[in-house]
Amino acid sequence: MQSYCKREAQVSVIPLAEAHAGLVSLVGGKAAGLGELIRAGERVPEGFCVTTEAYRAGVVPQDEVRAAYARLGGGPVAVRSSATDEDLPDASFAGQHDTVLDVEGEADLLVAIGTCWRSLHGSRAAAYRQAHGTDPADVRMAVVVQRMVAPVRAGVLHTANPVTGNRTEMLVEVGPGTAVVDGSAGVTRVVLADQAGSDGERPDPGWRDELWAAGRRVQAHFGVPQDVEWATDHDGTLWLLQSRPVSTLFPAPPQTDDLRVYVEFGNVQGMLRPVTPMGMATLRRMIAAMVASLGMRVEIVDIGGRLYGDLTDLVRRPASRRRLVRLMAVDFGPRAQAVMEHVLRDPRFAPSGDDSRRRPADASVGTALRALRGILRALARPDAARRRLVAAVDRLRAESATPPPLRTAHERLRFVRDHGDGGAADDITWPIVAGMLASALPAHLLTGVATEDDVHAVLRGVPHNVTIEMDLALWALASAARPHRDLLLDTPPAELAARYLRGTLPEIGLSTFLSRYGHRAAAEADVGVPRWAEDPTPVFAAVANYLRLADPAQAPDRRFAEATVAAEAALDGLAARVRRRRPVRGRIAVFLLRRARRLAGLRESGKFAGLYRLRAVREQLLLIGATLFPTADDVMFLTLDEVEAALDGADLTGLVARRRATHRRELRRRVVPVALLSDGTDVESTLPAPADGAGLLRGVGAATGRVTGPARVVTDPATAHLEPGEILVTATTDPGWTPLFLTAGALVTETGAIMAHGPTVAREYGIPAVISVPDATSRIVTGQVITVDGAAGTVTTAR
Repeated sequence: MQSYCKREAQVSVIPLAEAHAGLVSLVGGKAAGLGELIRAGERVPEGFCVTTEAYRAGVVPQDEVRAAYARLGGGPVAVRSSATDEDLPDASFAGQHDTVLDVEGEADLLVAIGTCWRSLHGSRAAAYRQAHGTDPADVRMAVVVQRMVAPVRAGVLHTANPVTGNRTEMLVEVGPGTAVVDGSAGVTRVVLADQAGSDGERPDPGWRDELWAAGRRVQAHFGVPQDVEWATDHDGTLWLLQSRPVSTLFPAPPQTDDLRVYVEFGNVQGMLRPVTPMGMATLRRMIAAMVASLGMRVEIVDIGGRLYGDLTDLVRRPASRRRLVRLMAVDFGPRAQAVMEHVLRDPRFAPSGDDSRRRPADASVGTALRALRGILRALARPDAARRRLVAAVDRLRAESATPPPLRTAHERLRFVRDHGDGGAADDITWPIVAGMLASALPAHLLTGVATEDDVHAVLRGVPHNVTIEMDLALWALASAARPHRDLLLDTPPAELAARYLRGTLPEIGLSTFLSRYGHRAAAEADVGVPRWAEDPTPVFAAVANYLRLADPAQAPDRRFAEATVAAEAALDGLAARVRRRRPVRGRIAVFLLRRARRLAGLRESGKFAGLYRLRAVREQLLLIGATLFPTADDVMFLTLDEVEAALDGADLTGLVARRRATHRRELRRRVVPVALLSDGTDVESTLPAPADGAGLLRGVGAATGRVTGPARVVTDPATAHLEPGEILVTATTDPGWTPLFLTAGALVTETGAIMAHGPTVAREYGIPAVISVPDATSRIVTGQVITVDGAAGTVTTAR
């Protein structure tokens, strides 16, 4: 076989059999895939490729095309696009470029090639390319010309089930002729598992087995699941017409000998975006410690850059099964609860019957007694507990400061290794736990007397929350900056941030704000994410949103103060009512609610304190990165052991580039499974679809109230433009998002638990919230008028 790698500029037409994966820049993704199929010995219609060099020249090489067409013997051919960014792992471009079938004759062939060329920058492809972040200037078009197969049957074979993600199943879409690919007729779906069809009208056994075997061979050749276009002709011969990676599958869990179940843990921290490799190690330790405090040991697994907990052993252990659903409901939310209930009913996860290792990681008696003493102490004297907590946070801040003698990269690495661990002090932990218990228990004590909404009304306007204090400080900054309103509204936030860092922006009080809160950010639990002090773009975006607020009655500080007054009145009214009907339980519940109002706001303090240590670690890692790479934060795409290897001379630039590309691709992913099985199955996809009515989306009410207004779907708080009163719709939130809450009319999220960060802050601000609305960010569009009913747990879209 001739090599074209060194003389691409001279090649306009090559035989399809000579294309391969190393020539994507010359032949495009589709031709490269077909060439690989031929190299693997698969039956592919003969053809040739008009290369990207011909496209670059802008003239169809007529003589070469005529000669290649003659070598095929003339007759009808299929003319298909093969762009350099097409049929690749990152993007399939399925249906975005043109294909011309049944082309016959030289003149029509030349016209069809021009049609494919023009489709490279057609409206469909341009929109698709923009959504995937591809630079149009870097793309070229090649064209595949193949003998036309007259199909009796045709379809697409997915070598992994794209509906459920199951890697042990194949899904076949089959129809007459070309109906499946061009969408001109109905198709039948057949699931193949261990060469057994199901879920549809079955083809004859020989045809089914041949497809299964072809799928196994093709996937083995490419090494990843494939979408394979195929056709059978009148002789019953199976032809493979195209193969491309399945670009929609969520990355597979690690291969295991037994079936295992993984639950996504990142949403507990308000994170669905991928975590950097450096951040993964930090979060693994933190989440493992959190779960251990609940008396469980869970392995944290990196799947697609997200944090998944392996709950298999807990699911199969009789003692822990009873606790899992309750744990999911409280900490992970109703979607995770439904998934766990389904898993517990699955016979493949039946209890093992061996409970001899029961409660191996449960807290020791000493730890339990210390917890009890700390909780009771905080409930007895909440103000004193709060003062101890504040003092402990101040100590952590002081202890997190970097010692001055660090001079070399190796010294900095030792500091990072020693500084990365460390749990919260008892003076921080137990007041927070006491406040959470005081918030959660009254609803159970008052069953039949008061509703959860009654309890939530009491927990509005709770003081001592560092995140709310941060948001109100930002509101005060915006209010003081009104003399510069035009500058702050008319200049893009990123440009304002750059001017601030250069020292060319008028003083608006931002330095003071960042000295207190500059270690925060969206997705702040990931050490690989820049802090606001490094890039204050999100801060300027929030300030601009605040400056658009013209109604004094909607001022956040005023609304928060009114929420506080209303909550105190609600508590007095509830106390009078429940004491008459439930004298004992009522008094206990009211006592706890009063303590909740003094302690519940502390729930953010533990993470807030831990971020000081994270900031110090990040600062040292960036200094190390500056000695290793042209871009300092490349270091965040390595582990600590890899950093040490790089300091000892290992060249890891290629590894960093590959991980950056993967991370960039995963940042575009909008759907993250709640739970996965080790065979790749998205457990939630196997549950019955919710019975939503027309325009009605169901979730879980997390903050009471009913608001109608225009939706604003937000994926990045750094660039969010939120008009006052608009309803914030997003996948999930963490403290870095909360500046948006101050002017939002309501909150809608796709994930979350009632006691999670976002709903809690929404309640304290007095805005309605509905959480765990599946696919909210795709089913709702910006500008659409919606009604959020926090009591009913519904979102209604206007018709």
